[in-house]
Amino acid sequence: MAAVLTDFESAAIPEKDRALLRLVDLANSDASAVTQADVDRARQAGCSDEAIFDAITVCSLFRFFNTWTDAMGVRDMPAAMFEHSGKRLAFGGYGVLADTDDTTLS
Repeated sequence: MAAVLTDFESAAIPEKDRALLRLVDLANSDASAVTQADVDRARQAGCSDEAIFDAITVCSLFRFFNTWTDAMGVRDMPAAMFEHSGKRLAFGGYGVLADTDDTTLS
């Protein structure tokens, strides 16, 4: 994972993944520069339309959310809250935990 985060172009990953990361990188740096040829290159490398859609959607939503939280002055939670949230997610996933006694996660 560290190699991918450092330089996905030289990381030991399948070409399909590298092609998708190229597309996401372009969309993240200049979304208006993404062309049909860019999408076609990802397809030719083996990426499905669903994978392309999901990758661009996730990238876009994270970029939006990061921009929004920065502009609104939202700050990180204390470490104890991250730990609590991690336990809650491990126990019940992202679904509503209406029947869960939160004290059991402490």
